[in-house]
Amino acid sequence: MGTIIVIGVVVAVVVLVIFLFVGMYNGLVRARNRVKEAYSGIDVQLRRRASLVPNLVETVRGYAEHERETFEEVTRARAQLERAGSPADAAAANNMLTGALRHLFAVAENYPQLQAAENFRQLQAELSDIEEKIAFARQFYNTNVLDYNNRIATIPTNIIAGMFGFTPEEFFEADEEGRAEVRVDFGRETPAPPPAAPTGSDTGASGGTPASG
Repeated sequence: MGTIIVIGVVVAVVVLVIFLFVGMYNGLVRARNRVKEAYSGIDVQLRRRASLVPNLVETVRGYAEHERETFEEVTRARAQLERAGSPADAAAANNMLTGALRHLFAVAENYPQLQAAENFRQLQAELSDIEEKIAFARQFYNTNVLDYNNRIATIPTNIIAGMFGFTPEEFFEADEEGRAEVRVDFGRETPAPPPAAPTGSDTGASGGTPASG
């Protein structure tokens, strides 16, 4: 009877260990999949941003054709973003594009007619919307990367991670230039008109010297 009990205990322990093992492995797989899903959200917004660049460049070129160096800078940054093969590369290319777009909009500030153009203002609005979505997607992605990386670095899941080749994921980092928003609002506040000169009746009502009758 004692032997049977011992065997039963051993079998129960083995089954428990197997369940724990499977649970930790599945948890790592789910965490890794969440990272991939979160990055797909960033990738969608980066592609949307890149698709706006040609129209934006052509719109500005129509008013400032001589700013060739700025246009080339934006085009190079866009090409690098499209070639990016990892989150780290995409983050670096996105930061480069942010800087290039900032230069482009600085050029646009010198052309009031461009700032007033409907097409240009629409592109500004779309770009601003995408910037907000990239920031949100980046935060969501980095949160999932942190959770996943913590799992594969802590005991006991690090043992499972090492056995099955789970490796750390890269964060999507924004450098100091990339953290600053691209200024896309070129609206100028219309100065308030100067107060109208007081009329004779106003002068009298305000306590001025009344007209002699």
